Amino acid sequence: MSDYVVIAGLSGAGRSQAANDFEDLGWFVIDNLPPTLMSKVSELADAPGSSIDRVALVAGTGYYDSDLLDAIGELRRSVPRVRILFLDCSTEELVRRYEQTRRRHPIEGDTIEDAIETERTLLQPVREGADVVIDTTQLNVHQLRDRVRATFAQPEADVGMQTSIRSFGFKHGLPIDSDLVFDVRFLPNPHWEDDLRPLTGLDDEVRDYVLSSEEAKSFVDQVTDLFELLLPAYRREGKAYLSIAVGCTGGRHRSVVIAEELRRRIDELGTDAAVTHRDVER
Repeated sequence: MSDYVVIAGLSGAGRSQAANDFEDLGWFVIDNLPPTLMSKVSELADAPGSSIDRVALVAGTGYYDSDLLDAIGELRRSVPRVRILFLDCSTEELVRRYEQTRRRHPIEGDTIEDAIETERTLLQPVREGADVVIDTTQLNVHQLRDRVRATFAQPEADVGMQTSIRSFGFKHGLPIDSDLVFDVRFLPNPHWEDDLRPLTGLDDEVRDYVLSSEEAKSFVDQVTDLFELLLPAYRREGKAYLSIAVGCTGGRHRSVVIAEELRRRIDELGTDAAVTHRDVER
């Protein structure tokens, strides 16, 4: 029986790019699929003799949006494993993308903002029911690829709860698709050290500087104790994905160091965690 992912989200938020990423991972991908045809695809993919074991269905948007939730429900009644990936994005960024490409939005509106907000309202029930939400507002195509790869590279049956840690800079925007957010702006800032400023939290000098402070040691120890409680509890409740964000001012130094250290601590607790650094190159 095939493993299914429905890729949904706002027009312009990156569904087609995500489809390319799934295809690179070896998934059988169907793009811009009318929701009413999803269950038909499952009949073909799971027919006797079929070799398809992972299917990504990119939901068509626009006036299909109101049919999407019912179609996903019907698909879930016919196959045991269906996950929803929802791609979100800020209205301001979507307007900028449409202005750059000069494409028409699939929903009519007096302005492009009106069309985006209409679609956002139509898709809100799908977003609320999604297994994974990725906010692409601050992501380039490479960062989106990394997020997709970290979450969907392995078949669902081969992994337990998938945990990801992301560093970010508050001045570049708070990631809205995280389950837990830790603010480490209280730690000593390497930015004010002339020899450390050009480096990042991936350099040993910055790592040693940040982790040598008593505040950092205490913070990491106490968050590790918190994870020791939370991770088994989340798994018992059937949570499939846990997204953790660690933020500092610019996302280059402190948050990068702490994200890497928390990944190491989580690994020691017996949970594999993927780590990405959203703003380290800014």
